[in-house]
Amino acid sequence: MKLQSKLMLVFLTILFVPVLLLMLFINVFQKTQLQTMQEKYQTENILEAIMGNSIQTLNAATAECETDILEQLNADPDAITESGTLLRFTQDLDELNASLVVIRDGAVIYSNYPRKIEQDLKSLILNTTEHATFEDGGVYLAGDENCFVKQQMFEFRNGDAGRVCIITEATIILPEVRNLAIRLMISLAAALVLIAFTLTMWLYYTLLRPINELQKATQEIKEGNLDYVMDIYDDDEIGQLCSNFEEMRLQLKQTAQEKLEYDRESKELISNISHDLKTPITAIKGYVEGIMDGVASSPEKQKKYLRTIYNKACDMDRLIDELTFYSKIDTNKIPYSFVKLNVSEYFSDCVSDLKDELEAQNIEFRYRNRVDDETMIVADAEQMKRVINNIIGNSVKYMDKPKQVIHMDILDVGDQVQINIEDNGRGIANADLPNIFERFYRTDASRNSKQGGSGIGLSIVRKIIADHGGKIWATSVEGEGTTMHIVLRKYREEEYEQNSDY
Repeated sequence: MKLQSKLMLVFLTILFVPVLLLMLFINVFQKTQLQTMQEKYQTENILEAIMGNSIQTLNAATAECETDILEQLNADPDAITESGTLLRFTQDLDELNASLVVIRDGAVIYSNYPRKIEQDLKSLILNTTEHATFEDGGVYLAGDENCFVKQQMFEFRNGDAGRVCIITEATIILPEVRNLAIRLMISLAAALVLIAFTLTMWLYYTLLRPINELQKATQEIKEGNLDYVMDIYDDDEIGQLCSNFEEMRLQLKQTAQEKLEYDRESKELISNISHDLKTPITAIKGYVEGIMDGVASSPEKQKKYLRTIYNKACDMDRLIDELTFYSKIDTNKIPYSFVKLNVSEYFSDCVSDLKDELEAQNIEFRYRNRVDDETMIVADAEQMKRVINNIIGNSVKYMDKPKQVIHMDILDVGDQVQINIEDNGRGIANADLPNIFERFYRTDASRNSKQGGSGIGLSIVRKIIADHGGKIWATSVEGEGTTMHIVLRKYREEEYEQNSDY
């Protein structure tokens, strides 16, 4: 049974069982005590009356007797002092736990109040307005007396001022109702305690084992043991929680492993960058010392030294730029600025810069554009230039032929534009080809260390192309050269408006 079903069962039990017990209790007593009490106190629902408004109940209880007293006062006020009349009214009030007090000219001439009328009660009676009547309602006196007082003023035949008071002690009012309510509350309390105990024990034994197991697993993970496996397969919410916890453990374990791998890669990156920075720094220092020592005595030699220093400084700048960009990739914070670019114009500008740079290194660069002049793509101009420069820089680095050639073709392939960059370098082995876009992967670590490079250039390229919604892959023939293939989507106005990435 699922935990939700268990809790629902508990809720329904706690909700309905007391109600059913209360209804059963009232039904049993309704035919005995309640019926008699309702007739006695002149109310249709004695429990509702006493619990909802007990003062109103006290007021209504003596109403019939008050009517008889008023009739007697209207017929013969002096008869109120006769023993027979007093006895009749007293007997009626005794059944209602009430007392009768008759006052003449401020003096009590009759009282069957069980205690002596104290000063507070007497002051309450005598200070009440002279127009007090039974219909005005009564006054509740708290404190030592704790009673409810109603009175009717009248005149004796000789003109003396008279008062008839009905005093009901609140401490002894409705003893039957009090006893009934007490028994009812005790019965309900006992039933609730029994039900609560039973349900609590049931839930306790149902939930204890998986919760203890979950606690133990939490402690194990807290102590660093990510290999602890919980043996809980219950088909309820707690079981699902344990299952989710197990998935969390596996994810934490995977994250921990990824962190170790990340730390290893970071150390490797720092090592690569450090090593690659030493080479140009050493060269720069050597050439600067040559200039300072007068080795570069002619203007031509000085110019050559300065050009070499400049190139080495550019290499250092490129390495630092790669390191900075790598940190942005790792935190997924690459600053893209997507805009519409004309393919022909954009790549022609890129080529013009690259061509002069490559020809200065005696590398032949061939460029062909086979797309319409109106073809557009959505891209970040700066980051796409980084992609082209990284790929061509990689090609230049591994050139091994006397005549070095790089081809760049822009092709129209339906809804996409394909960019092919081909070189005639030494190529890549088939075993290495699937891994060249992985971070820090090197096809030949010994030779690559001589060539320099951080080992993250192609991983940066893959990340940028993926963020542009494109694809990149490589084909190569070892000993003949490598071709990088990039595919980007053409610009479509309806797609551009709906795509939240741009």
